[in-house]
Amino acid sequence: MSLFWRIFALNAVVLGAATALLLWAPVTVSVPVLLTEAIVLVGGLAVMLVANAALLRVGLAPLNRLNRRMSTVDVLRPGQRLPVRGHGGVPDLLRAFNDMLDRLERERATSAARALSAQESERRRIARELHDEVGQTLTAVLMDLKRAADRAPDPALRNELIQAQETTRASLDEVRRLAHRLRPGVLEDLGLTSALTALATEVSDHTGIEIRRRFDSDLTLDEQTELVLYRVAQESLTNVARHAGATRIDLSLVREHDAAVLRIADNGRGAGPAHEGAGIRGMRERALLIGATLELLDNPPGGTQVSLRVPIGRVVEA
Repeated sequence: MSLFWRIFALNAVVLGAATALLLWAPVTVSVPVLLTEAIVLVGGLAVMLVANAALLRVGLAPLNRLNRRMSTVDVLRPGQRLPVRGHGGVPDLLRAFNDMLDRLERERATSAARALSAQESERRRIARELHDEVGQTLTAVLMDLKRAADRAPDPALRNELIQAQETTRASLDEVRRLAHRLRPGVLEDLGLTSALTALATEVSDHTGIEIRRRFDSDLTLDEQTELVLYRVAQESLTNVARHAGATRIDLSLVREHDAAVLRIADNGRGAGPAHEGAGIRGMRERALLIGATLELLDNPPGGTQVSLRVPIGRVVEA
């Protein structure tokens, strides 16, 4: 039934009931109208309005649900659909809304895949330039400083050159670290477990946070899934190191029933009700690429737990 006929039918029910009462009720209207008759008429009008409002609320309830869902829907959390029953105007509208969400989620996933692929390509290009150009230049400067320090006759000048040499060496180490973060070569060469181990060791060495690791050895994942898992772990560990004030992180990648689950749990301050930033939104977009589910939960002892669940179709028995 279309929305027009639905509203017409609801009003017809109310008006028909009022007409029936007027026909069969033992009530008359005098001229001029008596007070008791006016009270009866006003009371009947009030009852009719209340009944009409109640029936309209019931009849338009699907539109209210649609309005609430439209104001809260997030394409980064797929599967948010409205139940549809029957045929006609309102069910067809709900069905069209659900179809629109299907298209939006597919288009968002496709565009996100292209954007993230371009981002990874750009990361690799910048990492190569940092390693090949900047790294080699700093290495040459380091060697020149060493030769100059060895030949300097003045001890004060020699100490200054040695100090500049140490500064250059620290800059070279930082460039190499940045290149490694942009393009994790260990992930391509040795696999996900070794890459996560190296990542945890690096974060622990730089921040002093204790990181406890647990990795199942019987998981074989495709290349794209491994990259998504690594980037989510990288972003999560970086967020904890910068914002959580944690002293311990539990990092695990295990198989649970029909999925591989990556968890990063800390004992810090917790995320609270704060609005999700670009980092978390980026992790959700990556999760959509592989059909995974990302959840941010409060860690019972305190802190935050990030959980990425990859469906069984992406996991292959070793």
